[in-house]
Amino acid sequence: MEIYVCIGSSCHLKGSYNIIAALKRLVAENHLEDQVSLNASFCLGHCQDGVTMKINEELVTGVNVDNIEQIFREKVMKELDIK
Repeated sequence: MEIYVCIGSSCHLKGSYNIIAALKRLVAENHLEDQVSLNASFCLGHCQDGVTMKINEELVTGVNVDNIEQIFREKVMKELDIK
């Protein structure tokens, strides 16, 4: 699974590096290093919608430190069929 987090100007100002840190922690806690590739990306074209990330081909907007764990469970763990 490929995860890209926008680190463009707008997303950077809205906390994308905190999102990357949280994702690194979640990937490690769930021992998914061999199944999840975490990458930085420049603009994904949704600057007005908060931090944007792409999980495989799905864009997820409005990502923040308050919802990243829920997004991870729903979009990553569910897709990998991990409970």
